[in-house]
Amino acid sequence: MNDAQTWTVIGVVSALLFSMIGVVSTLFVRILRAEIGGLRGEMNARFDAVDSRFDAVNSRFDAVNSRFEVVDSKFDAMNSRIDAMGVRIDGLDRDVQALVKRIFGLDRE
Repeated sequence: MNDAQTWTVIGVVSALLFSMIGVVSTLFVRILRAEIGGLRGEMNARFDAVDSRFDAVNSRFDAVNSRFEVVDSKFDAMNSRIDAMGVRIDGLDRDVQALVKRIFGLDRE
């Protein structure tokens, strides 16, 4: 083998080596992107499942909250009735005191 043939072989081998590195790296990047894309899809599906579970729990909390609102409205109605009773009792107490003062003569002092 002479000098020209040696340099030709070196050039061909280096060209094949660099082209092989390019092909392998391109295939590796494509495979890596495909795997990451699959992982992204699986993670999105799982996060969506978790979101749906939280939505279900949130709807349960909303149902409980609406029940408490009903109970609160009943307590508000009871408080208004108790306040009305307090006003009536105060009026009755005032009337009884006036009668006692009049009957026992305490208003003539």
